Amino acid sequence: MAYWLFKTEPGTWSWDDQMNTDIEGWDGVRNHQACNNMRAMKIGDEGFFYHSVKEKQIVGIVKVAKEFHPDPSDASGKFGMVGISAVKPFKTPVTLADIKVDDRFEDLALVRQSRLSVVPISDQQWAMLCEMGGVKP
Repeated sequence: MAYWLFKTEPGTWSWDDQMNTDIEGWDGVRNHQACNNMRAMKIGDEGFFYHSVKEKQIVGIVKVAKEFHPDPSDASGKFGMVGISAVKPFKTPVTLADIKVDDRFEDLALVRQSRLSVVPISDQQWAMLCEMGGVKP
């Protein structure tokens, strides 16, 4: 299993929205590296659900429910999407500020490549962030 982080603006699509749907298509990604990350995803992979912009915090865990397929919102046909479903919320959201002050996360893609909307998470980082969020990995 691989682990990921999905960024979203909560005013566009929030954790509450995700919790109230079965499977949601993660569409609109127009960065080649982020799209390639989604292309590598397999059903059952898990990811963090991250509220960007003002909140800047991990708020829950999702899983990949549908593998990479064409994104109908992309007229060029170059980009695709995956489908994700909610697994569980974090008991305590983990903020970007919390992550940045912890040396264990200096190589975390969320910190190093802050503009990417979909990034990989290592097994070790996954376990540490789940612990910080008060959930079992």
